[in-house]
Amino acid sequence: MSIKKQFVKTKPVCKVTFSVEAKQAKAASVVGDFNNWNLAEGALSKLKNGTFKATYDLNKDASYEFKYVIDGEFVNEPEADSFIWNDFAGAENGVLSV
Repeated sequence: MSIKKQFVKTKPVCKVTFSVEAKQAKAASVVGDFNNWNLAEGALSKLKNGTFKATYDLNKDASYEFKYVIDGEFVNEPEADSFIWNDFAGAENGVLSV
C-alpha cells in the first residue's frame, strides 16, 4: 500500500495517488471524507500486476480521514500521515494531510 502526493502549483489541489497491492482481491476502493465514504466514487482500478490504483484531486491545506475497502473489508493504510479514533466505526481511521 502506498500514497503519493503531487502538489499542483497552479491550483489549490494536491493529486493524491492511492495504490494497494491485493492480487487475490476482486474489488478495492478508497473511501473517506473527500468522497463521502462512497465505495463507487472511490473505486480503484486493478492493474495487470494485481495492484489497485487511482489518483484524486484533493483540496490543499486540509486533512481527510480515510480507509481502503478490499473485497468488503475495511483496511488502514500503514503509510497514513496519522491515525484517529472513529467512534462510529469503533476503530482507527487513517488521516491524510495535504
